[in-house]
Amino acid sequence: MIRLSTADAGFASDFTALVSARREADSGVARDVAAIIARVRDEGDAAVAELTQRFDGHDLAASGWTINLADCRAAYEALEPDLRAALDLAAARIRTYHARQRPENSDSVDDAGVRLGARWSAVAAAGVYVPGGRAAYPSSVLMNAIPAKVAGVDRLVMVTPTPKGEINPLVLAAAHIAGVDEVWRIGGAQAVAALAYGTDRIAPVDVITGPGNAWVAEAKRQLYGVVGIDMVAGPSEIVVVADGANDPEWIAADLLSQSEHDPTSQSILFTDDAGFADRVAAAVETQLTTLATEAVARAAWDANGAIILVRDFAEAMPLVDRLAAEHLELAVDNPQALFDQVRHAGSVFLGRHTPEAVGDYVAGPNHVLPTGRRARFSSGLSVLDFMKRTSFLQLDAASLAAIGPAAVALAGAEGLPAHARSVSLRLR
Repeated sequence: MIRLSTADAGFASDFTALVSARREADSGVARDVAAIIARVRDEGDAAVAELTQRFDGHDLAASGWTINLADCRAAYEALEPDLRAALDLAAARIRTYHARQRPENSDSVDDAGVRLGARWSAVAAAGVYVPGGRAAYPSSVLMNAIPAKVAGVDRLVMVTPTPKGEINPLVLAAAHIAGVDEVWRIGGAQAVAALAYGTDRIAPVDVITGPGNAWVAEAKRQLYGVVGIDMVAGPSEIVVVADGANDPEWIAADLLSQSEHDPTSQSILFTDDAGFADRVAAAVETQLTTLATEAVARAAWDANGAIILVRDFAEAMPLVDRLAAEHLELAVDNPQALFDQVRHAGSVFLGRHTPEAVGDYVAGPNHVLPTGRRARFSSGLSVLDFMKRTSFLQLDAASLAAIGPAAVALAGAEGLPAHARSVSLRLR
């Protein structure tokens, strides 16, 4: 774990190194993924079946390619009541939040008499990638699938690997709650390629979203343009800005909530209290020994954790913006004052009683967020990722006479006579 202080002579270069550190896939992953994509594109189902046998250890011909929606319903109905109620609460809050994101169509006539506007419509089909096997991420199903359904997607397809045939009932239950239309027992880069290009069995989709390992993320990156994607997701990250009035145990738990995701996750604390920094560091060490995920969390904290001492939070906020973190907690008495200074962050959690973890499950806003400083130019998953805008305009003779001559002049200046003629013929 790195300890930095803005009072140190070498702070500027040390912080730049922290900001610039890359924790994502290497070129070998890109090369392997390109080969997998080419095979699925050229060989279709045969490639998917062979790769599933190789990487997931089960025969699709024996286990079946799909999971019946009745099995998803049965998994939901078999849940322990408290867990089922928790999933229902999460789904309701996610659905309500995302329903407010639906954009409105526009249609108006301007001063020149031109009718113009835009109409929003959902993509016809969307694919959601969900990690499978012993991993249980029902929250990811809800966060990806519900916005698609709110947008109005007709066909929602879920792909999830089932290593050695193992199916996670929580994932199936979440698929039932979210209204998924198809569930396929495939994963990895081959599943992303199958969704993008289609095979004899699997019809292609228009957009692919959802988390996955480095191979899944790289497949999405390489296939962008063939299909829409939500984002290229990297390792999880959290930045916490906290003063000494916080309970160090709370803040330590917040930092570890991201460290336990993956050895490449990053957790950073900014504080203006050196004693508090020491207490948090000690609490992290104590809590690590109690976690079932200790090995992963410790590897991430040791390699990518950081505690940064600042003179005051006015000094901290420009540094926070440079990190453009996926998650940002502002654990202070007046978080709004600091939030007003934030330009770059995936999602911001305001106050001492708003841990990032609550946003992962039941708060409502989406937990699929830009990582790797991409919050500088991108946003978290929303209804808009499953929709597109079609502009339209309508002129009559009078409105064409009002603006057409300018179009003729510009077409002529650009050396495009057919453009100019298509307008000028109508002006005569």
